[in-house]
Amino acid sequence: MISCLIETITGRVSQAVLEERPLVKGLSDFPESVSKEFGQLRWFALQVQSRREATVAAHLGGQGLECFLPLYKSIRRWSDRKKELEQPLFPGYLFCRFDFENRRPVVVAPGVQRIVGSRRAPVPVEESELEGIRQAVSSGLLSQPWPYLQIGERVRVNHGSLKDLEGILVNFKGSHRVVLSVTLLQRSVAMEIDLAWVTPVCEAKVSIPSRVFNAERPQPQF
Repeated sequence: MISCLIETITGRVSQAVLEERPLVKGLSDFPESVSKEFGQLRWFALQVQSRREATVAAHLGGQGLECFLPLYKSIRRWSDRKKELEQPLFPGYLFCRFDFENRRPVVVAPGVQRIVGSRRAPVPVEESELEGIRQAVSSGLLSQPWPYLQIGERVRVNHGSLKDLEGILVNFKGSHRVVLSVTLLQRSVAMEIDLAWVTPVCEAKVSIPSRVFNAERPQPQF
């Protein structure tokens, strides 16, 4: 009788285990609009405290996150000496690649103010724009922060280390430069270029307001 009772209890437990629903939901249990974002590593722009860009990048890197802090070289002059410094191309910002659903280590990191985006939600950075900045930084050519431009002649570089890169052609102090933009940040970077290296992407040309190139605007020294 005891053996029959044990068999009965064991059978009921086995049946309960088979019918038990998992405690952790799978991706299929979430709405499609949410589940498709899980596990997606995307690049986001982070607004950080001024002059703490490198510190924040180092902290996030120590957490196992991939960061990109583009820098440019500038020369600071004093009365008795001058010194070459590396400064952020986008002061107050850096880029970090992470899964938005697991963003907590990013938003609680010391120095991080917010993930850049629209009023409704953070927005990933365009991969093509970020790759253009990477290519420009690694080219070794002279670069500097530049006012964001929305109009002008769009060109494609056909030679050199910036080959196939597209940007806006400008003339500054007698030299030609290609301006690369990060739309989300409303910031741009100007790269010095040989005019013979570029060709127009389209025939249409729009004039750029002279205020963009106001000679009185303070410019970084190199």
